[in-house]
Order: sequence, then structure tokens, then C-alpha cells
Amino acid sequence: MLLGVGRRSLDNFRDTTQIAKSRLATRPARYPNVLWSVWVLVWVLLTAAAFVRLDTPAGMLHGKWSAGFARTADFFTQFGLGGWYLIPSVLLLVAANLTDWRSLSRRSLMLLYNWTCLAFLVLCATGLSGIAVNVLKYAIGRARPLYYEDFGVLTLHPFAFDARFAGFPSGHGTTMGAVFGVALLLFPRRWYIALAITACIASTRIFVGAHYPSDTVAGFGLGCGFALACGLVFARLGFIFRPMPSGLPVRKRTFRLIGPTRKAA
Repeated sequence: MLLGVGRRSLDNFRDTTQIAKSRLATRPARYPNVLWSVWVLVWVLLTAAAFVRLDTPAGMLHGKWSAGFARTADFFTQFGLGGWYLIPSVLLLVAANLTDWRSLSRRSLMLLYNWTCLAFLVLCATGLSGIAVNVLKYAIGRARPLYYEDFGVLTLHPFAFDARFAGFPSGHGTTMGAVFGVALLLFPRRWYIALAITACIASTRIFVGAHYPSDTVAGFGLGCGFALACGLVFARLGFIFRPMPSGLPVRKRTFRLIGPTRKAA
């Protein structure tokens, strides 16, 4: 039995890899005209504005929030941890890899395919941006607001590999930016709802004293950028999205996470 499951897992992985390789080979790397320079400029300007106007007040206010507000912020900040998004994605991919795809009906197969693509998108967006932000934060080595009285807002200890000097950019902010980017791709008409939720969760890092506002803004933009880039690659491969001549890719009509309900006779 275990041997059969292992063989099925290997076959599924081989088939999926072959599909991706085939599509990469037959579909040229012609990505739509996205105004990345504008996105990057806005990101840099917002980060700079937060640094100039908000970082010092945030450092001075550390530890002065009410106990109830601090507890609330500490509760909601947990939802910015990457594990909430990485672990379910990995588990879903493992389950899909162990499933006998050939025995499924067309409808069930399409649902499983869509869930698998979504899990891989979330894994790529949050995982790749998470790797990037950890490299950056330890390479830059900015002190956290917890130590504002000792180091101020711009003390850098590059490659100290000390959690005290791993403030810029925010890892939680990066995760929330990636989640927002995925939501923006899937539900572009509801972008403001996704932005409000993810930005609020990211901002809790300021109130718990873990990051300055500029750390959070920088991380949020970084994560969002990774998610949008992943969406463009997925559109090229024909996964979830279809490419557009310009701008972000559009979700396919066949992308459904819940099967259509049958009308009663």
C-alpha cells in the first residue's frame, strides 16, 4: 500500500513538473506592460515618508499604549506570522500529491486542480518574499523600537544576526503584503477590503514595539510585489490567471473553489 502511494506521489509530481516545463517551453516570456517603476516609486516614497514623519513618534510612544490596546494588538499580530499561510499550503499540496487524480470526476478534478494552484500561489508569494525579507533584515541590521531609548531610529548593525537588529523590513508586514497581493489578483474589485484587513494586521507590529512604521510599509510593499510577480508567472503558465496585454493578469472563469450547486428538479 505504501509503495503504491509512493509511486502515485512520484507520478503526480513528475506529471505536474512535465506540464510546467512544457508550458514554459512553448509560451514565450512575454509579460504584460506593468508600470513597475511607478509601483516602486510609490513604495519608496511611502517608506521614506513613514521614516521621516512617523518613526520617531512611534519610538517615543513605545510602551505607552493602554494595556487593553496592547493586548489587542498582540493578539492580532499573530495573524501576520507566515505559518498561518505556509503550513496549510504545504499540507494541501502534499494531500493533492497523494491523491489519485485519474479516479476523480471532471468536476472534482477541476476543483482539486484549482485548490492546488491556489496553494502553490500562496506558498510562492509568502515563501519567496519571506526568504527575501529575512535576508534583507539581517543584512541591514536596523534596531527595533523596543530599543529606541538605547539606539534611536537609525542604528544599523549589518549581519549582526541578532533579533534586536532585524527591524527593517518587517517580516509580518511582508507576509501581509503577500496576502494582499494574492487577494488583489483574485478579487480585484474588493481590493479595498483586503487592504484594510492586511494593513491593520501589519500595523500591529508598530504597537507591540517590534517595528517602526517604515519597517512595516517597506515589508508590505515587498510582499505585495512578490505576490504580483508570482501572479504574472502563473498567468504565463496558464495557472489560475490569463495574461493581459497590459496590467495585472485576470482570474480565469474556470477558477472555482466551490463546485456549482445543482438546481432542484
